[in-house]
Amino acid sequence: MKLMKRFFPVLLIAVFLFSACSQGPDYSQVLESITEQSLMTHIMALSADSMMGRAPGTEGEQKTVDYLIREYRKYGLEPGMPDGSFIQHVPVIGQVTDRDAQLHIRRNGRNLHSFDYYTEMMAWPASQQKRVDVRDAELVYVGYGIIAPEQNWDDYKGIDVSGKILVFKNSDPSTYPDRFAGEARLYYGRWGYKFEMAERMGAVGAIIIHTTPTAGYGWNVVSGSWGRERFELVRDGEPGTTEFSAWLTEEGSTAMFAEAGLDLTEMLEAAENQDFTPVPLEGITASIRLNSTYQELTLMNVVGKIEGNDPDLKNDYIVFTAHHDHLGVGTPVNGDSIYNGALDNASGVSAVLNLARTYSEVRDDLRRSMLFVMVGGEESGLLGSDYFTSNPPVHTSRMTANINIDGLNIFGPTKDIIVVGKGRSSMDDIMQKEAAKDGREVRPDQNPEQGFYYRSDHFSFAKVGVPALYPNAGVRYLNKPDNYFEDVVQPHLSRIYHTVHDKVDENWDLSGAVKDVRLIFRVGKRIANQNDMVTWTPGDEFEAIRKQSLQEGGR
Repeated sequence: MKLMKRFFPVLLIAVFLFSACSQGPDYSQVLESITEQSLMTHIMALSADSMMGRAPGTEGEQKTVDYLIREYRKYGLEPGMPDGSFIQHVPVIGQVTDRDAQLHIRRNGRNLHSFDYYTEMMAWPASQQKRVDVRDAELVYVGYGIIAPEQNWDDYKGIDVSGKILVFKNSDPSTYPDRFAGEARLYYGRWGYKFEMAERMGAVGAIIIHTTPTAGYGWNVVSGSWGRERFELVRDGEPGTTEFSAWLTEEGSTAMFAEAGLDLTEMLEAAENQDFTPVPLEGITASIRLNSTYQELTLMNVVGKIEGNDPDLKNDYIVFTAHHDHLGVGTPVNGDSIYNGALDNASGVSAVLNLARTYSEVRDDLRRSMLFVMVGGEESGLLGSDYFTSNPPVHTSRMTANINIDGLNIFGPTKDIIVVGKGRSSMDDIMQKEAAKDGREVRPDQNPEQGFYYRSDHFSFAKVGVPALYPNAGVRYLNKPDNYFEDVVQPHLSRIYHTVHDKVDENWDLSGAVKDVRLIFRVGKRIANQNDMVTWTPGDEFEAIRKQSLQEGGR
């Protein structure tokens, strides 16, 4: 017994050491360096007035890029581009439409309605032309304007709509639970798809009917986003047949349909039926003139790299993304003209910077490599990420996964974390296991009808087949009323979204964001070090393109 007592402490130490070694490196100290202060430092710097709203092609963007490169170098990240640079230059066209534009609804040459730019309609050239002059074109309502054979859905029914102005209902059908993912919004429901279909069908113009429920945001977001300088990737080849793209307010749409003897509400409801056929707006035509000016400029993606250590896996990459751009300087609101973008997306950039710093401290333990990509032009239509995935520094088959951060939790700790697009990939299982260690639950997007999966930079990766994870702030807050998210969080986010009010204030609580970023660190580490590649869930809409990418990459 005495002998046993003498050696028992030694045995305990041995067991403890063996256990620690078998569990791998202890990351607790590294994780503890992700703090509210470490997050807030970057948020304050990037959302400062001196950054001028971080608009593409401006002095504010250059200041932002300089800041990011300094941080990358501080962490010992390598340049991520093949030419040895941290910067990927993205050629874009900046376009401004004169605000005196009007959309005229006419009958037999007589003007019935004139819808004013900005307050009632937003329109712009569809093919980067300086002048648009469409006169007395016929209008056809095409419902959702979707052709989806796999959903047994065709809104056009073989009818020739070339040369017409197509009028679209936004979103996608939700009548049939077994189609279009039920209430969730697929890419078919995005405005980009509508404009693509107008071009594909040979239409002369496209008008989307705006309603807040079908868009997921109010008219102020439409006018605020499209009313300033717009940016597009430089196009190659001949311009298309579509002259203009536009949004029209619900009130304006109601008036336009009424002039054709149609009830807008009835027409919106009719689009839910798979037997819908296009409806001409008989007896009326539309005319529009647009004058636009253009400038060619270059926006910037900032790409840093940590090389992995496994000889077989270090050529595979996890790609972390956050968009560094915001809306720049606009029309003053109560004397404030700077769109600081603290939440959107200085907070996401701060999260990725914190991840880059902490991963760099444990780089010797990483099997796969990592890319940290701060993309530009997200607010203009995912331009930076679209260009990056079309011109990648490594083949997309070598991108194991994308983890995108667009906004952090600024309201305190939650019992859950949201994964937008939950169920799409094998990363969900990793996220669930890691979240469970914190006693937290992984929940799906609470507003699937708004199509958030198609509204941030991870979508650019998904489109080329790279499994993409989009974690978001939870909705079940600790020590808060059950309805705190609905009563406090959502109204606040709606109030500040894409406005001059998106800035840090005294009510911000980043304690929940700390937990989220630490969780994402652990998820990324698991993906970096596991033997198997991440996969799409069988049958997912992006699985086929992934298989094609892997085949093209010789995998």
